[in-house]
Amino acid sequence: MKNDKTSEKGSDICPKCGSPLGEVFETKSGKKLQRCSKGSWNPETHTIDGCVFVKWLEVEPVTLDEKCPKCDAPLVSAVTRMGKKMKKCSTATWDPATKTAGGCDYIEWIKGTTEKLEEDCPKCQAKLVLFTTASGKKLKKCSTAT
Repeated sequence: MKNDKTSEKGSDICPKCGSPLGEVFETKSGKKLQRCSKGSWNPETHTIDGCVFVKWLEVEPVTLDEKCPKCDAPLVSAVTRMGKKMKKCSTATWDPATKTAGGCDYIEWIKGTTEKLEEDCPKCQAKLVLFTTASGKKLKKCSTAT
């Protein structure tokens, strides 16, 4: 997995080896992480060489230029713990003590996009479509497939 570097520099210390933590990375799914400076990701073996400590950082919601259809408040783009992207109302809150949601309950999950192609399906001769997931993966599939 290729990571995009950001310019943020961490000042924390690794709890495993005592070395300083490295730069903050952002994954393709939008999550942010910080590795120990003594460890590095090896894309060939898909393992971490050196110290294996990884600190996952909270991703702050980004305010969008759209309004909530329910209460007319601004919408924010957020990423769940599992990496799913969504638009939600900025007035939505969560109370961890009572485990209840408050404010506006509007949520719109960000799904992929579909583009029509000029190719025909080899099985049913319908047109093919190019489906792009929210994480950026592309898939050619039949327009009649669900």
